[in-house]
Amino acid sequence: MFKTASITLAVVMTLGASAQAQAQTQVPADSGSPTPTFRLNVISRTTRAVSYRHRSGATKINFQGTDLMPAAAGEAKVESKRGALEVEVEFSGLDRPTSFGNEYLTYVLWAISPEGRPVNIGEVLVGDNHRSKLDVTTDLQAFAMIVTAEPYYAVRRPSNLVVLENAIRPDTVGATEVVDAKFELIDRGGYIPTGYKFDPVILNAKLPLEFFEARNALRIAKSAGAERYATSSYEKAVNQMNEADALATGKHENKKSLSALSREVVQTAEDAREIAMKHIDEERTEAERRAGSHREAAATDRANNAEAATADALHARREADRKNLDAQAAAMQAAGAQANAERDRNDAQEKQRAAEADSDRNRAAAASSDAQLQQAVRDREELRARLLQQFNLILETRDTARGLVVNMSDVLFDSGKFTLRPLAREKLAKISGIVLAYPSLNLAIEGNTDSVGTEAFNQDLSEKRAEGVRTYLTQQGIPAASTTSTGFGKTRPIASNDTSEGRQQNRRVELIVSGEVIGTKIISLSVQPVAAVTSPQ
Repeated sequence: MFKTASITLAVVMTLGASAQAQAQTQVPADSGSPTPTFRLNVISRTTRAVSYRHRSGATKINFQGTDLMPAAAGEAKVESKRGALEVEVEFSGLDRPTSFGNEYLTYVLWAISPEGRPVNIGEVLVGDNHRSKLDVTTDLQAFAMIVTAEPYYAVRRPSNLVVLENAIRPDTVGATEVVDAKFELIDRGGYIPTGYKFDPVILNAKLPLEFFEARNALRIAKSAGAERYATSSYEKAVNQMNEADALATGKHENKKSLSALSREVVQTAEDAREIAMKHIDEERTEAERRAGSHREAAATDRANNAEAATADALHARREADRKNLDAQAAAMQAAGAQANAERDRNDAQEKQRAAEADSDRNRAAAASSDAQLQQAVRDREELRARLLQQFNLILETRDTARGLVVNMSDVLFDSGKFTLRPLAREKLAKISGIVLAYPSLNLAIEGNTDSVGTEAFNQDLSEKRAEGVRTYLTQQGIPAASTTSTGFGKTRPIASNDTSEGRQQNRRVELIVSGEVIGTKIISLSVQPVAAVTSPQ
């Protein structure tokens, strides 16, 4: 069972100092620079990656030619072995790689991980009838496979000359995963910097292909600056190439030895090219860093100089102003001495009068403040007493340090339930009508039960009765923010639970009315007692 999966191939040429990210657009480099510079094209390509099952036996996958070589095809057998996957592949319809340019001499098979890491897993040599066979291994478990044209077998990044890519068969054993991976591709012609003279390679059928790949690798390494930036590795590759040339021109040519030595040249030259590319990039980065530091330092110097000049001008202006003021002060000092003395006397007299007036005002303000405070206390106590009388006309109410406590007896609820009876709703509507006249009042609703029944049942009943009262009051217009509800179960009795009368007193809901507007418990006003209104059951 397969899911849609893809790998995005983005051409990113990392051999140079700058890049253009426009598809199919190449920008020429400056051929006069002593350091080789390169440019890039950005080309996107999509293929599918397969996650092969570990130790699941062999499966097959096809290869199909791209637009660059539509007649090419292939079939691969992928088998999971211990520690690696073995790939046996056969291609057909392959044209000579030199058809893409003088620097392309061979093909390379790549395994591309879903994360975009390309792995060179083998060289594809074109045999008779344009066919080729390859038997390689890879330690990747999930990967896509492509074939690209390359200048030699040991390249570390694929070119964008993708001639074959894998195609999933209906009987392929594995799973595809959705991926969006990018990996670096060397653009066509990108192995040679713009303006660099590169003579075409003339193949000789008497010599092995590896010999010409070695020459290609050495010349490409030189064009990349390896002679300057990777001298040791480049010289080693040159010496190896000289040995290969000697073998190639000798009368008793040994093709196996020549092939082996040529492959060493390719590897050494590729190492030199990679080292050179790294050093060029580091040199360019360091140059950019130094240039940035110089620009920053120059800007800082200019800013410091401008700041210093501004400070000097400001100092000179302040000094001139100071001298002018000193002169004016000296001229006015003598003439103003007598006036100052007279003014001091007047100021002293004025201060004395102001101090006396302030003292009088402070005494009057203190007396007024005390009177206002006493009046405020009387107003709060009068309002508290008035509310106490009004609440007592509806339900039994008492004055406590916590506030005015309005008591709702158990008879206002259905037995053992929290549903308000009609009479309870009527009384609560009257209570809410009084409270709404004073928006700053706060209501705390507390539910209590007797000791009959389990603790959990009593706690739940007390909470629901308190919340039921609170809900009804808010429906009558009292702001929810000024109300709270709490259930205390049987933990706060006001009478003994040993008698039925005591238990009935303990089954209650209390509304504690408080707020700054009614102050604390009444201590100076006498309130006429009002008989509690007893509701019928």
